Amino acid sequence: MHIKTGLLLLSITLSQWASAQIKADWEAGVPEGCTTITVGKAATFDGSVMTSHTDDSHRTRSWMNIVPTERHGRRDEVTMYKREQDNSKKMPAYKHTAVGTIPQVKETYGFINSAYPCMNTKQLAIGESTFGGRESLVSKKGIIDCQRLIQLMLERCTTARQAIKMADELTKKHGYSDYGECLTIADKKEVWHFEIVGPGKGKTGAIWVAQRVPDDHLSVNANAARILEIDLENSEYYLASENIYDMARDSAWWNEAEAPFQFAHAYAPGSRESMASRRREWRILSLVAPSLKLDPEAIDYPFSVQVEQKVSLEKMVNLFKDYYEGTPYDMVSHIVKVTEEGDTIPHPNASPFMPYDKYDLHNIEGGWGKLGERTIARWYTMYGTITQSRDWLPDEIGGLVWMAQDNIATSVYIPIYCSVTDLPASYKAPGRNGFSRNSAWWAFNRMSTLASMRWNEARYDVDNVLLPLQKEIFEKQTEIEREAMSMNRKQTISYLTRYTNTWGEKVVNTAWQIGDDLWTKYDEKF
Repeated sequence: MHIKTGLLLLSITLSQWASAQIKADWEAGVPEGCTTITVGKAATFDGSVMTSHTDDSHRTRSWMNIVPTERHGRRDEVTMYKREQDNSKKMPAYKHTAVGTIPQVKETYGFINSAYPCMNTKQLAIGESTFGGRESLVSKKGIIDCQRLIQLMLERCTTARQAIKMADELTKKHGYSDYGECLTIADKKEVWHFEIVGPGKGKTGAIWVAQRVPDDHLSVNANAARILEIDLENSEYYLASENIYDMARDSAWWNEAEAPFQFAHAYAPGSRESMASRRREWRILSLVAPSLKLDPEAIDYPFSVQVEQKVSLEKMVNLFKDYYEGTPYDMVSHIVKVTEEGDTIPHPNASPFMPYDKYDLHNIEGGWGKLGERTIARWYTMYGTITQSRDWLPDEIGGLVWMAQDNIATSVYIPIYCSVTDLPASYKAPGRNGFSRNSAWWAFNRMSTLASMRWNEARYDVDNVLLPLQKEIFEKQTEIEREAMSMNRKQTISYLTRYTNTWGEKVVNTAWQIGDDLWTKYDEKF
């Protein structure tokens, strides 16, 4: 993986530089990491509710594990942490420093513990995307950050509404300490976008709003607040903190005599100015509702759109693999080669995944200025998830996380059922302390990096192996789940754990082999 160069930091003051260092995955003053897509149950191919997440980061951990259901004592506490930079390793990473505790509950649900925990044993699933918001809203008095809030939701809740209510209660008491975040929360019936910011410097609490995605719609968050006007009398689709209007009114961020309240423009206006976010919103919404002919230069898009065809797993994967190829926003379409026959073809080295400091060599600019275009697929993705919550199946089978490693454009999703008790050793192996043959992330990261260096040739070598593999995995699901339904609960969990681990080991071994083959085939062409 390439490490970001910080191209724009040279033009800002020392104090701004110090602030930017805290925001390790931000560029040009706004977040550049994480895309999440949500789909209601009437919009999916099988009636499942979906959320998703790409953890696009230059520091986030690569390892993941399974945390089991646990019982706790009456006086037990759970520790809260703040995330800080850790530059002591061979690669940029994070460390987590304890900042306080809150009372533990009697029993916590098990969950899949990716860097941002993604699903619990009750099929509650969460995606995440940072939008930042106004700097003045961040309060150091709070002790609950974004990652801890997600974990608490999954440990303690079974539905999206319950998770939102719990977040309100806990942040009122213990305070939210992070920048603006969108959590996309899906249960077996519905999916919500929960956008939260701090209460203001020196205060304890949070300001938040939540909007439900209609059952036949798809929505997206791409590092920008998206909730605009709200109708709190319609609690089927809108929820908010009691203080939702207060700070906006008192700070003159909203004049109720002049315009309706819009959460995004009141509390995170800078995020709506980011073309890095808006381009992704436009692309994803346009691909599922092309007849709307959305304007790629618009400031605001509909919160969600009615899909024109049911959204399949294949469609979700393709959305996350997208980098605007075939559109005016393809960053490398101008990099071409003339063959001996006189034909003009894409240059073999033209890659949408080259590091930022190569852009000057190829005159690459775009909606993100010197950083080109912020595509959906990224070379600095740590992992990606697509979740399915299915109310017609028992929890141990119905809750399913599709997990991919590294750049989604050169990856493959494996099934991790919410009931599994273990993951392959390579998925649990740390990767940010240097290259390791023991790490699943490194298997895909190395292969993806090699493919990028000769993209317009190597991409087909990768696809020729991984696309049939992905098809095989998807096609086996009906058979596997039918078999699992014939067993008792204990047998089912054991069976699904073996199934998940078998695929995990197979795709990692495949990624190592593809990487070896790319080294060999293009040895003198890199």
